[in-house]
Amino acid sequence: MGKLLLTGVDGNLGGQAAKQLLKIADKDQLIFCGYNQDALREFENLGVETRVTNFNVTEGLVKAFEGADKLALISMPFVGKKRQAAHKNVIDAAKEAGVKQIIYTSLVNAADEMNPSIEKIDHVYTEKYVEEQGLDYIFLRNSQYAEAMVTNYFTFVKIDGTMKNSQGDGKMAYISRKDCAMAVAYALASKNYHQAVLNINGSELMTISEFVSIGNRVTGNNVHYEYVTDEENYAIFDAMGVPRTTDGVFQKGSEAPFSSEGMVTFAQAIRLDKMAEFTDDFYKLTGKKPMTVKYMFEHFDDFQIGERHSQDV
Repeated sequence: MGKLLLTGVDGNLGGQAAKQLLKIADKDQLIFCGYNQDALREFENLGVETRVTNFNVTEGLVKAFEGADKLALISMPFVGKKRQAAHKNVIDAAKEAGVKQIIYTSLVNAADEMNPSIEKIDHVYTEKYVEEQGLDYIFLRNSQYAEAMVTNYFTFVKIDGTMKNSQGDGKMAYISRKDCAMAVAYALASKNYHQAVLNINGSELMTISEFVSIGNRVTGNNVHYEYVTDEENYAIFDAMGVPRTTDGVFQKGSEAPFSSEGMVTFAQAIRLDKMAEFTDDFYKLTGKKPMTVKYMFEHFDDFQIGERHSQDV
């Protein structure tokens, strides 16, 4: 039997998925890949086979993927043609190396042509390309990371107590990135899913006002939500120094480690209820219930979004 190969272990989601995978799979059956050799060393010391990869170039990728039956592709943190090209490089190399199944971290409701999220374009491209290559797949369509909004909540605690964005009364089943990582690990280790699309949702659908109310009850703060237009939302991020696209310059330690184009169009998609998918696919895959927003606020130090910028070239 071929090995299970996990990419992106030097990133946030991939690193957490690696630790989850070590709990449920024999380390002799694992290959961990990443751009950063130093980040791989932690897993080398545990006896896991590691390989350095840069998805922006094709050289060495086929060799890096040899011996793997299944490959988990953690979507790259940049947006647009560069991400599409990187994902294509991975898929082409995986097919040539004999990989049978791709697990890909996609976005909830990615295939909906009316979904305005700029982020979904790359996910649709990647899903379609995997299918076109005739590979087996599991597409994990993740809801929004709750960590992003927990971090955002405390940003507004420090400013003026008024969280402003353009998602209005749209609903989202916010899920922890830790649970998304668990889903990657279980999908990679599973033998039960083929040509599957799974919605990785949180424990309940809620509006951002309901999310904020939970934060207030748990922390004792008094944040309130105010709807603004998409253009006003862009202006807020502009004033914070957040670049419009992932090609821009991010401030070190920024509390908004996403491009404003991604965040504003995501908010628009939520407002239009394009992100209101709600299933029990996470439970069916892992046998566990997703963490609640209440729990994440109770342990908020463990649920901050952190850096999300690619270190590659």
